[in-house]
Amino acid sequence: MRAAVDESTFRQTLARWPSGVAIVTTEGALGRHGMTASSFCSLSLDPPLVLVCMDRRIRSHQLIEEHGVFAVSVLGRDHIDLGRRFAGMEPGVKDRFEDAGWETRVTGSPVLTDAAAWVDCKVRHAYPGGDHTIFVGEVVDARVPRLVSPLLFHSRAWGQIADPLPDAVTVADVGSAVQLALRASPRRPTARLLDALSRAGVRVRLPAGQAVGARDAEGCALPVSVLVPGPDAAAAAAASGVTAVEFTVAERPGAPGIRLADVPALLSAAAGSVTVVGRIPDALNPSRAPRVLDLVAALRSAGCDEIALEEAADTGGEASPDQSSPLHLRLLLQDAVQLAGGIPLRLCLRDDHGLGLVNALTAMKSGVRHFDTALAGCDGTLDTERLLLLCSRMGVGVPVESGPLAECRTELNRLVRRGRPRRPA
Repeated sequence: MRAAVDESTFRQTLARWPSGVAIVTTEGALGRHGMTASSFCSLSLDPPLVLVCMDRRIRSHQLIEEHGVFAVSVLGRDHIDLGRRFAGMEPGVKDRFEDAGWETRVTGSPVLTDAAAWVDCKVRHAYPGGDHTIFVGEVVDARVPRLVSPLLFHSRAWGQIADPLPDAVTVADVGSAVQLALRASPRRPTARLLDALSRAGVRVRLPAGQAVGARDAEGCALPVSVLVPGPDAAAAAAASGVTAVEFTVAERPGAPGIRLADVPALLSAAAGSVTVVGRIPDALNPSRAPRVLDLVAALRSAGCDEIALEEAADTGGEASPDQSSPLHLRLLLQDAVQLAGGIPLRLCLRDDHGLGLVNALTAMKSGVRHFDTALAGCDGTLDTERLLLLCSRMGVGVPVESGPLAECRTELNRLVRRGRPRRPA
């Protein structure tokens, strides 16, 4: 009987179906072999079964049939070159397994040590499927070596997940009150500004001395935070009625902040009453990316309620070409958002290189929903109003009322008496 569709049309049609990318491997008496495949899927939870479909004409089919075992390593977004190599797209390569980390588990089939995930299988069934064989594998071992965005294949091209813009974002002001305190502004007028910010829907970071009894005009507790130097200060801040306690991770002796080893004590001191925010300094420095990801995982494991990534201030030196670049930020956040899991990941951006709003948009498309800003960018942090304007133009909702926020700008300008507070040198 004549085929209903020709092969070319069928291939073009299936190319429109996006899929993940995996490397199927096997090893045994006839040696080891591997190939890139997208025809892999789960089949059953009890017992745990997966299936792969293999062209009967290729060597991988012969070896899996002979060995009776195979493994599937799911590729991450940074495995494009490896995927191309195992797809036979680099003809000069003699050993496909070279220049990558492999190990063997239960069956002896190689698994990729830095895969997004892998399963190790024994062949349980083999069914004919046209010019392919459907190998059903019983999963005897499985792991998720790292949290990373997957590599995708669509329309004969490699790609990765592009997150849509969020429905809404939140903002917290981490600079205005602190800058006003440095200028020795009167407490009562400053309180009016904080009240206005609160009514606008913005959480405000207060200088430590102003945290006690922070109330709005109706006597309700303001949504405020305070940056603390240690567990005792965290306990005192929590007792004073703040809604959030923040701390900076100190990574070297003498650096401001809290050592990672002391984080559990701080969490215990503030337990149950406030949101605890762990802050990672200089988080957008490309040379620190592996360390930053380790810290995100550590703060999540410790039990922080939120994790903030801070962009370092421009010191006036020669910046790396990748410093603050949207490309680096995109790559960092793809992994950081995964590592944070369901914990809110905050981003504190600066506009020193004129890329603040570009990076904010990049972050939103990378899964970030929470930003730390300052009115008028008064401490060098991204300007609250500019970020909210960007969101409004992009159709992203913000739980901030424009009327009260305009009052905040007016009050801030009045308090400093000379327009905007100057940005730090």
